[in-house]
Amino acid sequence: MKIREIKRLNNKVYQAVNNLLPQLDPDSVPLTVEKFRRIIKSEGTHLFVAEEGNSRISGILSAVVYHIPTGTKFWIEDVVVDEAFRGKGIGKALMLHAMKYARENGAKSVDLTSKPSRIAANKLYRDLGFELRETNVYRYIINR
Repeated sequence: MKIREIKRLNNKVYQAVNNLLPQLDPDSVPLTVEKFRRIIKSEGTHLFVAEEGNSRISGILSAVVYHIPTGTKFWIEDVVVDEAFRGKGIGKALMLHAMKYARENGAKSVDLTSKPSRIAANKLYRDLGFELRETNVYRYIINR
């Protein structure tokens, strides 16, 4: 397995991401080519993919790096491993890759959220040393 960051538009990767997103969230809307291009061209957003020996994409992870007065922040989003490849350490490999990337780029911590119903994902995060924070997460919906 190889993990790499996607920096250029690639139809194979674009299709794989759109195939994986419904496994993460059944209500997800497919990405347009333009939205995918904006994601991979964004300076603060990093899209990592796990590829098997045959170049089949088995998982993805998005990471956002941003700088604020209290330090460099690193946020992990949209971690999903294809159902056909689960239980093989791909999610762990993606997470370790992202955590190393965060450390190398000056982040003082790595944050993420996960629905409680994602039992395997939550176990993985705890096993990797993530601690459940006592906080309130708020969301304001722009278009109701």
